[in-house]
Amino acid sequence: MTHDMIAIIPARGGSKRIPQKNLAELGGRPLVAWTIEAAQEADLFHRVLVSTDDPNIAAVAEEYGLEVPFLRDRGADDFTPVSEATIAALHQTREHLGETYATVVQLLPSCPLRRSRHIIEAIDNFNTRKASFQISCADFGWTNPWWAVTLGDDLTPQPLFPEQRQARSQDLPRLYCPTGAIWIADVGALYRAGTFYGPGHTYCPIDWAAGIDIDTPEDLELARAML
Repeated sequence: MTHDMIAIIPARGGSKRIPQKNLAELGGRPLVAWTIEAAQEADLFHRVLVSTDDPNIAAVAEEYGLEVPFLRDRGADDFTPVSEATIAALHQTREHLGETYATVVQLLPSCPLRRSRHIIEAIDNFNTRKASFQISCADFGWTNPWWAVTLGDDLTPQPLFPEQRQARSQDLPRLYCPTGAIWIADVGALYRAGTFYGPGHTYCPIDWAAGIDIDTPEDLELARAML
């Protein structure tokens, strides 16, 4: 049976920079719980699925009200792109549950400050623009990437954008960076492209705080401070 929309939360057990990152404590809850609750509160999905190879993460998902009908059987290493892990989860959902979907919404648990309203707004934008792929992005907050430099061994700066460095910050266009908060795709198009960066993909801005993507211990401390 084909349903409208599934939310997939890819949450593998391994992590080099923050051991067991998806179970790290944030505001008194495991990190992955924030994304589970945001997806549930959006109330738009036929199924919210945590795709994990880790029984401990599966147990947390069940504690927060989800069924975990299977553990991830592929794409749980350090090298597999997350798009491939989500595609694998869609295949497993079909194999184990007999369910297929028209649209998939990928929600990385490393973006815990993205809430249900951000998910709803992103899906509304996806439906309005009718693109096959949509990737969330955020501006650089208080930093100004136009003034970025590299440093030589003697600490002399080499500007990446020397012309823009001479301009006033208020006169420069805003720059955006992709964030793993909310990625959306037509499932058939995702199968064909093998990535959310498929033909004609678009970006959808969210505020920088909602787009915080936790990769390092410093990122985790920033999220704790934001809470």
